[in-house]
Amino acid sequence: MRVLLELLRIVFLFIFGGALVWVVLAPFYNVHPLSREYQWLGALGVYGILFVFYRNRWQFSGWYKGKGRKKLPLSLTRIIIVGSMVLIASPWVMAMFNY
Repeated sequence: MRVLLELLRIVFLFIFGGALVWVVLAPFYNVHPLSREYQWLGALGVYGILFVFYRNRWQFSGWYKGKGRKKLPLSLTRIIIVGSMVLIASPWVMAMFNY
């Protein structure tokens, strides 16, 4: 039962957390018409950051208390965060180079 509750919590966090961040980012992507084509790259970046938040913080406050609950290594955390930031900024960069 705890596993099912934790899975529902993950779905809730990723869907509503991603939607909340997207409400903030979408107007910035709609400034330039070409950046709309690459919005999906920004969405991948948002979900990358949510993944890091879940693995490093949120999993320890949930219902699941089983084995294997570890933080991501610091180097992997940095790689995912930097990659996610690049993905979030990439629609604007792609729009500038295609203009």
